[in-house]
Amino acid sequence: MYFNETHIAFRDSIKRFIDKEINPHMDEWEETVAPLHDLFKKMGDLGFLGVRYDPKYGGQGLDYWFETVLLEEIGHIHGMGVATAIAVQTNMATPAIAAFGSEYLKETYLMGAIAGDMVAAIAVTEPDAGSDVFAIKTRAVKEGDHYVLNGSKTYITNGTQADFLTLLARTSDDKGYHSFGLFVVPTDLRGFHVNKKLDKLGLRSSDTAELFFDNVKVPAKNLIGDEREGFIYQMQQFQHERFAILPGTHVAIRDMVDMTVDYLRQRVVFGKPLITKQVLRHRLADYLMKNECLKQLTYHIVRMKMEGLDVTREISMGKLYAGQLISEVASGCLQMFGGIGFMTETLISRYFRDARIMSIGAGADEVMSEIIARVEGF
Repeated sequence: MYFNETHIAFRDSIKRFIDKEINPHMDEWEETVAPLHDLFKKMGDLGFLGVRYDPKYGGQGLDYWFETVLLEEIGHIHGMGVATAIAVQTNMATPAIAAFGSEYLKETYLMGAIAGDMVAAIAVTEPDAGSDVFAIKTRAVKEGDHYVLNGSKTYITNGTQADFLTLLARTSDDKGYHSFGLFVVPTDLRGFHVNKKLDKLGLRSSDTAELFFDNVKVPAKNLIGDEREGFIYQMQQFQHERFAILPGTHVAIRDMVDMTVDYLRQRVVFGKPLITKQVLRHRLADYLMKNECLKQLTYHIVRMKMEGLDVTREISMGKLYAGQLISEVASGCLQMFGGIGFMTETLISRYFRDARIMSIGAGADEVMSEIIARVEGF
């Protein structure tokens, strides 16, 4: 209904890549981190990193349904860390450059990211500013042909490997939202420091860093658009970021249910396979019912995006629901695995650890609820 033969062929090519180049290495990368320069170069060569971007900059120029195919297929990766790293490259660090950046920024950084020659990161969160983006303290002061950048960022995905950051900083002391600039910050500039790689509960195959900026001189030409409108650009970018979570979530939930059913068929308790227990079958059926709702909301959002409609309300609902549902399913499926599910050697335990971030990252559940309330006018 939604996907034609070309979509299916594209899906098959991504699946083959994941089966060959990613999933066989996931156990190793959980202990280290995924080598993004090597991985992204392979993906860039296959055209996976610029699905919707202009072919002028190396993109494929395709529509939102093709993007949805990519985001669904990376949901089959055996752990959400690598999928998150990919989504940062495609849907978080680069959309603002594509939408508002100069030709120089597009030709230098967008093209580099699409080709897989450069690893990108989005640098917004700070120690005292997470969901409250307006509270960021990192400053960028204009001095001649550059901006002097001082401050810190934390919880930055891809942060230890990034070649450039799409970074939000204050550019004015004026009150209101028109006092922020969005910058492309190369990580080879003097004064930039990766303070440390952070040790996380989940997403362990993805590197997350704490970053410091000590009088970093960022060329003025690396400003994205207007130096007063960075906050607005970032709010628009959040819609790409939050949507990117949805397709892979409903796919991961289905994978968790399927692996649990396979286990329950094999596990014999009190003389019968666990799958014969009605309470477990009904619980799994309930998960699939809820997941179908998430899938259909995701596709509804794609239809709206194809029509150029405002999807803030629907994406916020989807993000809120996806985070709650994947945590419910991961916990419930782990329970069905019993003691073996509590062992780190099992994939379900990885999903359980990874799923928890979904209600925190890219806007906490409480923030999504507040956005929905405001859009509804109460």
